[in-house]
Amino acid sequence: MTHSPKLLEKMQNTLRRKHYAYRTEKTYLDWARRYILFHNKRHPQEMGVPEIETYLTYLAVERNVSASTQNQALAGIIFLYTQVLKIEIDPKEINASRAKRSQKLPVVLSKEEAHKIINLMVGTHKLMTQILYGGGLRLMEVIRLRTKDIDFANRQIIVRSGKGDKDRVTMLPEKIIEPLQNHLFRIKEVHKLHLKNGYGSVYLPNALAIKYPHAKIEWQWQWVFPSKTLSKDPHSGETRRHHLGASSLQRAVRKAGKLSGINKRISPHTFRHSFATHLLENGYDIRTVQELLGHKNVQTTMIYTHVLNRGGIYVRSPLDD
Repeated sequence: MTHSPKLLEKMQNTLRRKHYAYRTEKTYLDWARRYILFHNKRHPQEMGVPEIETYLTYLAVERNVSASTQNQALAGIIFLYTQVLKIEIDPKEINASRAKRSQKLPVVLSKEEAHKIINLMVGTHKLMTQILYGGGLRLMEVIRLRTKDIDFANRQIIVRSGKGDKDRVTMLPEKIIEPLQNHLFRIKEVHKLHLKNGYGSVYLPNALAIKYPHAKIEWQWQWVFPSKTLSKDPHSGETRRHHLGASSLQRAVRKAGKLSGINKRISPHTFRHSFATHLLENGYDIRTVQELLGHKNVQTTMIYTHVLNRGGIYVRSPLDD
């Protein structure tokens, strides 16, 4: 294929110009590449709705992908056409076989189970998991926290550019204030050392690096959970300290989950599910929980009311009469 390398490079440049997250950039490029390869390396300009439908149907029927994965593929392909090739395609016109959306209820820990797992963890990973459970943050939201997002005075955490690129506020648990302050003190000392050695800068979102050229070395913009090692920025090529990787926390949570002996599939997101469920158990209204979670639609939050009702939690079994 003679066209695709230049085309995918153009797509990458467009994604970066529009300030898409690096993970989204990689995902969209991968789906565009797979779409082209599926159609024997034909140029997308020679294809259209029928070929998109064929590929999406293949994903659902032959590959048996989830609905979210199929939607992700569609989003990447639509971006290629509308933003790169400037060919308007309405997703509503695409009549492909749709992957079935899972009806599974989320895995939720009891309060005792959540504390048991957290108490089996140590150091930075323990602190991160306490924020997952104590504030209901998503995995990447915790990892991407910057020091300015922690508001000790008002006991709150500001979640910047969450899902849907929206900011929100959630609570900062009283229990972690002192360990988090101690953690930030240590991080700040390391930051000072890096500045002396010519490093200490971080990635800044969108055009902030141009508008505020010195902001990248300021303390307020530093990661709350930085990586232990320096790395090269994939966009700029600059050597700097990035935030901890997602896999590091995922491994730590899985390890603690196994050690706990709790027979549930436990991941960092399990603590977000548990946060929502336990708030509802404590009598907080669904709209409050929706805002804390950052859900656009209250129907998404309603899944936790089903979790509360499962297994007859509030219904007495006739066997116990």
